[in-house]
Amino acid sequence: MKLSLHALSGRHPAASPGACPALKRLSLEVEAGEQLAVIGPSGAGKTTLLQLLACALKPDAGTLLLDGQNPWQLPTRRLQQLRGTLFLAPQVPPLPPRQRVVTSVLAGRLPQQGLWSSLRSLVYPTGIAQADAALARFDLSDKLFARVDRLSGGERQRVGLARALLSRSRLLLVDEPLSALDPARAAQAVATLTAAGRESGATVVATLHDVPMAVQHFPRIVGLREGQLVFDLPAWRITPDLLQDLYAQEAQPGPAPALPLDEPQPRAVPMNCR
Repeated sequence: MKLSLHALSGRHPAASPGACPALKRLSLEVEAGEQLAVIGPSGAGKTTLLQLLACALKPDAGTLLLDGQNPWQLPTRRLQQLRGTLFLAPQVPPLPPRQRVVTSVLAGRLPQQGLWSSLRSLVYPTGIAQADAALARFDLSDKLFARVDRLSGGERQRVGLARALLSRSRLLLVDEPLSALDPARAAQAVATLTAAGRESGATVVATLHDVPMAVQHFPRIVGLREGQLVFDLPAWRITPDLLQDLYAQEAQPGPAPALPLDEPQPRAVPMNCR
């Protein structure tokens, strides 16, 4: 799915009507099948961006086009159909605590199913083999029939990502998927997610606080600060100086996040501010 953002502005989902926009006049072009990571300090507007791309929030200003269509100019039925081709994985997956993992994973297919098939799947899950295969990619096959409330926080996050693999969506939007994962699990999760995106041809946009992980796994990096675009660069052009500028206003200042040690050191470039 191709994304076109022109001077897009929007408020955080929890903001009051009179609050300042969390995202301010952002312009981006993302080609179909492209993968990019969005980084920046807390409050930079990353979650608001994903909510706008998911058509969960209506922009305050500017234009959003998904494959050339303005979703907010579509009839209600067509907007619902468009939303069925998008998948938003929040930082805390909305998994019913008493539900079995298999049912939670198969819920990723609900937008493509009819009402009767959806209701039947809640009682007699169909597609168990597909759910098991998706969980296996995150080393969770042994949790197939476990209850969600018996999972750790990291396991729940991985179940949420496994659900994304079954969604058949053309746009995968992932918000901070690594917050409850140890480094090894985090690397596995991001590698699996990006590989699945390449296999299906889906566009992938992920927000990450782990900058080395973003640079290692995503070819394009977008930096946001205070709702505005700071840079939009290939991963190999991200330098410590750029990161120092991006995170300079964090509440607890410190050294810029280190780049992966096994990556060649990129040459310094001027910051592309817009």
